[in-house]
Amino acid sequence: MDCRPRCAACCIAPSISSPIPGMPNGKPAGVPCVQLTEDLRCRLFGQPERPAVCSALRPDPDMCGDSRAQALRWLGVVERETAP
Repeated sequence: MDCRPRCAACCIAPSISSPIPGMPNGKPAGVPCVQLTEDLRCRLFGQPERPAVCSALRPDPDMCGDSRAQALRWLGVVERETAP
């Protein structure tokens, strides 16, 4: 499955505990990554600075659903259910 254009749900909904360029303490859930461009693309895609957790997350029909709103909801639920 390919990413949905202008979605970026996976760059907004989940928290990221590892450092990201521009976010040395990681990213809180629900906060857009500072590496998102205005057209919701990742500036670090394919770069070695991209966090491993981001590279490992792959689009999936269950996660992405039929819309950006569904993806944000699903990822938000997963975030809440896996929070410490």
